[in-house]
Amino acid sequence: MALSVQDPSVPMQVDQNDNSLAAGDEMQNGGLSQAKSIIQSSERLQDDLRLIGLKIKQHEDNLKLLNSQKNKLEESILDMRVILGKYHSSSAPRTENEDYSDLEGEQKVIENILKHEKSAARIICQLSHDISHASHSKLNKDVLGIVATLGKVDDENLSKLLAEYLGLETMLAIVCKTFEGVKALETFDKDGVIDKSAGLHGLAASLGKPLDARFLVICLENLRPYAGDFIADDPQKRLDLLKPRLPNGECPPGFLGFAVNMINVDSSNLFYVIVGGYGLRETLFYSLFSRLQVYRTRADMVSALPCISEGAVSLDGGIIRSNGIFSLGSREEVDVRFPKPSSMPDVPQSHIQAEKQIKEMNMKKENLQEDIKREEALLNKARFNFGSKKQEYVMFIAQSSSSYTTQHQLPVTRDRLTPR
Repeated sequence: MALSVQDPSVPMQVDQNDNSLAAGDEMQNGGLSQAKSIIQSSERLQDDLRLIGLKIKQHEDNLKLLNSQKNKLEESILDMRVILGKYHSSSAPRTENEDYSDLEGEQKVIENILKHEKSAARIICQLSHDISHASHSKLNKDVLGIVATLGKVDDENLSKLLAEYLGLETMLAIVCKTFEGVKALETFDKDGVIDKSAGLHGLAASLGKPLDARFLVICLENLRPYAGDFIADDPQKRLDLLKPRLPNGECPPGFLGFAVNMINVDSSNLFYVIVGGYGLRETLFYSLFSRLQVYRTRADMVSALPCISEGAVSLDGGIIRSNGIFSLGSREEVDVRFPKPSSMPDVPQSHIQAEKQIKEMNMKKENLQEDIKREEALLNKARFNFGSKKQEYVMFIAQSSSSYTTQHQLPVTRDRLTPR
């Protein structure tokens, strides 16, 4: 059989229809691949939207629960306040002399504070008694008061002695619950200079009494609270401190007690003044006095030196600041001292317990309000993310659809347009 040999000089004839089919198959495979990629990306965006939607639902449920708990707490607090209000209104009235004496003592302390015209304590006292400045909520909310106004002492001589031991600067110190309250009292510009138009300085300027001197501020949440036990069934929640003992094991003669337990604290400040359930005695007054011992005379105090480690005072004017540090010389009169406690009859234990519960519930309410603020912030962020992700999804679908249509249309050949 004769073989047919093609002349190599003659170009090989290729069927154009085969080339078109091959190109079409290649484009079809590429189109399928891109379509698959688009679908996968679309599913990922849909999953992201679904997850963000679930977060939004979770935050909305949390907010609903927190607001429900807060409303129940407010109702319980209101009910208990009504009960306490009935008790106080039905209590036996004090005599005119007793009422005048108590008010005179407390009012005298305020008057003496107001005499210190250049002090920050004076501004705080004016704020607490002046309704026109009640709008300064940041200061009023966190400031508990001045050291001298937060405790009472039965014995006037002891009150003078403790005021001298602490010193005027400490007696006039401002007491805040949190460090946020401290920051609200004084702000600074970018160069570290005090902004005299803001905080307590701004209020002082508005009253015509600018603050130029330093002043002490005590932040309760930054103090190290007393960590021991309390005297059982004591309505004043006094600290169960070990009494001093001489080397022979006996309690020193003339020992009257610890200064921190000789301060009377209002029932409203005995419990839950700050987070953790701590009151003023185990925070403020324990920080100021620690285990300061009180003796009847100097002679008693000196004889007890072997068991005095954190200072002592005597009712006749003796002061030991700490182990080995003595205050000698004449007594120094400090005009700002602790007032005497009210002569009202003792409040029943049930009502003290009710006030404790109110303080506890108020603390829980404040915590709930903080939680609500956090949840609201998280919800707003989730909603913002959902909106951004939705916009991204819509744009992706639009761009993908346009790109796919443009890039993957099969070319139309001349042969297909030519009728056969």
